[in-house]
Amino acid sequence: MPHMPRPPSVDHGVISFLWAVGLGAYVYFGSLAVGISAGTAFIFAALAAVAIFLFVRVFGENTPPRRYAVRHRAPQRPTGRETGRD
Repeated sequence: MPHMPRPPSVDHGVISFLWAVGLGAYVYFGSLAVGISAGTAFIFAALAAVAIFLFVRVFGENTPPRRYAVRHRAPQRPTGRETGRD
């Protein structure tokens, strides 16, 4: 069975930009649909796009948790006090 190739690596800034453009367009066309003028809708969409870009850029990257080596503790040898020998 052949190995499936991995998808190409895309920088997180590009992903953030695509989210910002997509959701900014959603805000723009949604604002036009409810009757807001084009200029005001553009300003709202631009501000939303900048905020979305920054939010996704800062908080959106999925970094795996850091893994630490498991330390196995050596079993403790009983001392004379725990065994009941006096």
